[in-house]
Amino acid sequence: MLRENATRWRKELVNQGRLEGKLEGEQRLLTRQLTRRFGELPFWVTRQLEQASEAELEHWGEELLDANSLEQLFEHR
Repeated sequence: MLRENATRWRKELVNQGRLEGKLEGEQRLLTRQLTRRFGELPFWVTRQLEQASEAELEHWGEELLDANSLEQLFEHR
C-alpha cells in the first residue's frame, strides 16, 4: 500500500513537472517571437505571458501572425 502511494505520488510529480516545463517553453518561445517582431517587451506584456494559460499562449502565438501591435494582440484577454 505504501509503495503504491509513493509510486502514484512520483508519477503525479513527474506529470506536473512536464506540464510546467511545457508551459515555460511556450512562454519562452512566444517571448522571443514577440521581441523579434515588436522589440523590447513592456512589463505588462511580460507579466501577461507569465500568468497565461497554455490555451492563451497558443492563441497569442497564432494571432501574432496578424497583429499589428502588442496592444492589438493582447486587447481581448
